[in-house]
Amino acid sequence: DVCSSDLARSAPDGYTFLLYGSSVWVLPYFRRMSYDPLRDLTAVSSAYSQAIILLVHPSLPVKSVKELMALAKARPGQLNYSAGTTAATPHLAMELFKYQSKLDLLRVNYRGTQPAVNALVAGEVQVMFTGAGSVQPLVKSGRLRAIAVTTAERSPLTPGLPTVAESGLPGYEFTSVVGVFAPAKTPAAIVEMMSREITAVLKRPEIVESLFES
Repeated sequence: DVCSSDLARSAPDGYTFLLYGSSVWVLPYFRRMSYDPLRDLTAVSSAYSQAIILLVHPSLPVKSVKELMALAKARPGQLNYSAGTTAATPHLAMELFKYQSKLDLLRVNYRGTQPAVNALVAGEVQVMFTGAGSVQPLVKSGRLRAIAVTTAERSPLTPGLPTVAESGLPGYEFTSVVGVFAPAKTPAAIVEMMSREITAVLKRPEIVESLFES
């Protein structure tokens, strides 16, 4: 990944930071990387966690996880799911779902999350996981159907939407965590100061509201 690779190569002078998802830790398991996140990055602070929702195209005759699983089991290998970047949230959430449910769903790759969402809207694929906030307008307009949220508890961002665990797949839980990272060997005093300041900023009501709406 270009952004995290650039950070790993940056001088640890306290002037360069990166906001990135928790998938940074698993990227080396999917492809050859020019750096080792455990060795070359320093975790500064968590920023926020993101609710992930399970979406289907409205033409698919399912309105719950239980119904989706029944349909997929009746049609093994015939339902496609869209995924953007390898090891990004939509990909990992679906692979965990497939593993726990033992479903045979075909992955269709797109260059990023937005093209993957566009493919679902167009009906090129039938299923997808993605961040809840970014697709709310599409769900409200009926162009996509949301059937569950991946968090352990129901999310205030998607009121009324059940969790995957309670609606068909007990034990399933997936949360996307976004954090702030710095190059390895960044002075501890700077890391501690930034962590403290980031935590304070994230408690401001206007920041909480903006993250809730994003």
